[in-house]
Amino acid sequence: MSFKRVAAVTGANKGIGLAIARNLALEYPSSAFNNGPLLIYLTARDQGRGEEAIKTLRNDVQLKKAKALAADGGLATIKHHGLDISEPKSITDFAAFLKKEHPDGIDVVINNAGIAMTGFDINVVTQTLQCNYYGTLLATTSLLPLIRRGGRLVNVSSMSGHLNSKYSKELQVAFNSSQTVSDVTSLIEQFTHAVELGQEKEKGWPSAAYAVSKSGVTGMTRAIALEERRSGGGRLVNSCCPGYVDTDMTKHRGSKTVDEGAKTPVMLALGEINGVVGEFWQNEKVIEW
Repeated sequence: MSFKRVAAVTGANKGIGLAIARNLALEYPSSAFNNGPLLIYLTARDQGRGEEAIKTLRNDVQLKKAKALAADGGLATIKHHGLDISEPKSITDFAAFLKKEHPDGIDVVINNAGIAMTGFDINVVTQTLQCNYYGTLLATTSLLPLIRRGGRLVNVSSMSGHLNSKYSKELQVAFNSSQTVSDVTSLIEQFTHAVELGQEKEKGWPSAAYAVSKSGVTGMTRAIALEERRSGGGRLVNSCCPGYVDTDMTKHRGSKTVDEGAKTPVMLALGEINGVVGEFWQNEKVIEW
């Protein structure tokens, strides 16, 4: 089959990521993006879990009822591809694969992969930042050039990275005034150094690796979107919070369903957003970072 549109969703073997892949298939036919068959790459670290996720979607009642998948006469085909965003080589290998398979480009990337570890020490901080910040950054810079003009890149961030009283006024200003990826990465490095010294609270940071990693994701996404707009690349780049969703990551304390959590990322991928770039979204609208 010749695919007219290509999308990739990271961290998609369960939870919000799986729901994003599912809802892309459901919503694509009625979207302005629809110009023929759609291929969705569902990526996951573990091959077995990725393949199990594909089976789950093939047997999904709503997808079958909507006849969304090609096997049922629909437009969408979903394939698994391995990707571990905590491993730089895994990211560059995936980008090389996409470039080879789709030399004319792809259309949508939703970077959903991330981790939330318990506890707080330099180990937790290093691992969390490696995946959530540096991994998402490399995935963004590696995959964005493959996206065709008019395509979308969405980074799933979190309200936990909201610049509130957990941060000193100086740090809130520093994040808000950041213009480049280097500006944001410098702040992330300052946090890591403060944690190494056991001085993060004195330096105005929260003792929360996940929250800081997501502040970084929101800031970095905005910086890349600004650069994209300046260069005239024509791709729409935004970040969003899916909300407090009932997933393994929230220990199933969240009040939203995974489909509700997928709504904003999918809207940013397929919906009419009037050319908005570099914003932080929640509940299908732009909110303050």
